[in-house]
This record gives sequence, structure tokens and C-alpha cells, in this order.
Amino acid sequence: METCFSCGGSYSKVQGVTHPYMLSTESCWSAYGRLLEREYADQEYWNNHRLTVDAYAVQHPGKECPQSIQSIAVHLISLYLVLEKDVSQNKVTKILSSLTEHTFFWLSPPPNFGAINVGTVLQARNSTEHNEMVRKWAFASWDAWALHHQTIKIWARSGLT
Repeated sequence: METCFSCGGSYSKVQGVTHPYMLSTESCWSAYGRLLEREYADQEYWNNHRLTVDAYAVQHPGKECPQSIQSIAVHLISLYLVLEKDVSQNKVTKILSSLTEHTFFWLSPPPNFGAINVGTVLQARNSTEHNEMVRKWAFASWDAWALHHQTIKIWARSGLT
């Protein structure tokens, strides 16, 4: 087993690749790939796909660089809009495309991302459990960034105008 230095999840050790700026262990990135396979393969698991992508991204912020800055900003804005403003996940995806021209700044990541991670969600035994766990994961990931919520809300408003 190996612990991801970013999200803190524990995964069976594998050799492989990782994302270029959402930094994680190879094992964590592989687990995320398995989770995405589940969602793409079965429509019952797809309901909260937007939240899956957002939760994973904000738990793996990487290092300060333009791609990471943009990624974290957009994924946190998405979590805010879906979880706090109850905007549909499809509408959020459209809103996010309008944010590509915005300039954001680096937000210092929290010291802890919570107890739920991709490995936790992979333990779901069916689509109902999966979708419930994804929502819990998304809320935990959003809550972890509480220090920056005001900034994220301001950024979100700029994308809505």
C-alpha cells in the first residue's frame, strides 16, 4: 500500500503515470482512472460526474503554476455553484467555459483535505452508494478550502455576469 501525499488516501501500489499538474502518487491517479471508468461505463454512476472531477482536482492542487492556478479556481467555483447555489451540473459546465479568460491567483492549499477521497468512493457497492459518496466527497473537499470561500464566491460572481 502507498499513501498519496496530496489527498492522504491509501492505495495499492502501482507503477504508471500521473497527471502533469494535479500531483498525486501513481497509485492514486490509477484509482481515479478506475473511478472514471465506472462512471463512463454505467449511466447510473454518472449523475455526479462533475463533482467527481472537481473533488479529485481540488484534493490534488499541485504546485503553483498557471495550469494549477486555473484548475483549482475553476474546480472550486464549480463546487461552490453546485453545492451552495444548487446550480445544475450541466449548467456549471457551461459557466466554467466562460471563465477561461479570467485571471486567478494561487490559493494556498489547506493542510488536510478531509477523510473522503477517491479510494473511499471506490468502495461503493452500487450506484446509489456511489452517488451519495461522491456528494459527501465533494462537500468535504469544498469544506477543506473554507479559508478561501469568500475569494471563490467573488470569482464565481465574475463568471455569472
